[in-house]
Formats: sequence, structure tokens, C-alpha cells
Amino acid sequence: MIPLAQRKHHSWPSDARCVVGLTLDFDGTSLERGRGQLPFGARSHGRYSAKCGIPRFVDMFTRQNVPWTFYVSGYDAEESPDLVRDISRSGIEIGSHGYFHEGVDPGDAEPELLERTHRLLAVITGIAPRGWRSPSGHKTARTLRAPHGRLTQRTLGHLADLGYRYDASFQDDDQPYSLDADGGRGMIEVPHAEILIDATLYGQRQTHDRVVKMWREEIEVMYRERCLITLTLHPRSDYGSARASRVAALDGLLTWLRNLDGVAFLTCEEIAGQVRP
Repeated sequence: MIPLAQRKHHSWPSDARCVVGLTLDFDGTSLERGRGQLPFGARSHGRYSAKCGIPRFVDMFTRQNVPWTFYVSGYDAEESPDLVRDISRSGIEIGSHGYFHEGVDPGDAEPELLERTHRLLAVITGIAPRGWRSPSGHKTARTLRAPHGRLTQRTLGHLADLGYRYDASFQDDDQPYSLDADGGRGMIEVPHAEILIDATLYGQRQTHDRVVKMWREEIEVMYRERCLITLTLHPRSDYGSARASRVAALDGLLTWLRNLDGVAFLTCEEIAGQVRP
């Protein structure tokens, strides 16, 4: 076992002790549409994202004056082009997040789906996306065995061909690393953690007080160990953090986090830029 003191740490900008990446996955009506469902009535949670959730998050992130990365599916971008365009023009990084929030490997259709969303986001924002996050929150490790997911070595190869700089789907490390050995030529992995995904905890009907307590406990130790801290958030009204009380709780967490010594907030593309492939 390698002692913590001997583990390799990244040299973060301005001698930061650790880096925080705030990420928001649109997850609007693309989730229901991808399952062949109509986003109405009891299945209308995805409509909340564009109408209430994202504006509430934008207000909170602006007030906190922190950068963040917004992962958008092709279908959601088509449904809300003005929203995506305005967020991009404000300087926020836009990453790709599938087309229909696909929950299974689309097989031979994958290259066309990746290219379709890539083109859509480039046209809507005027900037080709540089980062990608797998839909459906697949718990992918470096073995790339994802029987229920859609991220494979083939996927990373297609992304590399499209010019992507990084992926943000894996959950197998506390630091970013090169994806060359995993099929993503020249790409960097910006990993996240299951415990720091709101859908994991709110999907278990946890209260926002309990969620913030668990996040603080995890972040305190990650901070001591100089880890990359990636928060994965969703603006939906079911498993997401967009309800007023949940955003307020997150607002308090970010205030606490910003007051820790040596913490730097970066976009995922900026985090990837700290690693030499």
C-alpha cells in the first residue's frame, strides 16, 4: 500500500491545495424521450430543468462567483437553444451529454449520435464542445465493462476523432489522468465520485440536510488528501438539486467550501488542461 504522503499530487494553479469542479447535467425531457415516454404529468420532472432548475442554479453560481461546466444532451439543446446559447455566451463551458440521454449502448448508431450532438452544440453556441460526460451516470471503471451503459473504448475513440479534450464519466480515481491507455487518444479523464452526485442521494429520498452533511464529511477528507473534488448536480425536480430548499443548502455548502484555504474552482476543461496526456 502506498502511504498518502507518497501519493502523487497534481501541481494545481496558484499553489492550490485542491481543485473543485462544479458540474451540472441538463437531464431535461431528453431522459423521458429517450425511454419513449411523454414528459407530462407524473413524468414531467424533466420539464422543470429548463423552466426553474437551471435559472435557479445560474443565479446561485453567479452569486457565488464560481465557474462551472454544463453538460447538455442534443435533444435538450434542440428544445432549449436560447437557454444553452445564453449560458455559453456568459462564459460557461458547455460539454456534450449524449443525444437522447441514452441508457444503453447504441451499437453501430453511436458515431452518428455523438456527431449529431457535437454539431448541434457547436452550431447553437458557436463553440465545439471539448468535454463529454456519459449519459445515465454509468459507474465505469478503467476496465470499461459497462453492460448497462454506453461508454466503451470505442466511444472514447470516436470522441478523440471528434477532437474532444476530456471525458468526465469515470469513477475510478481521485485525480485526473490520461486516457491514452483506455482508447481516448490524447484525452484526459476528469473523474467524479458516486457520493458527490446529487441523484445518488436524493434518489434514495435523503433530506437536503443529510445530503449536505454527507458531502461535507467526504469533502473534508478529500481536501486533506489534496484530491480533485467534483460535484455532479442535476436541475430536475425529482432526483436533482433544483428545488428551492436544495439549492439553498448547496449555496451554504459552497460558501463553506470557498472559505477553505487553498481551494481553486475550475471548469472541467481547465482541470483537464492541468494534466499532460
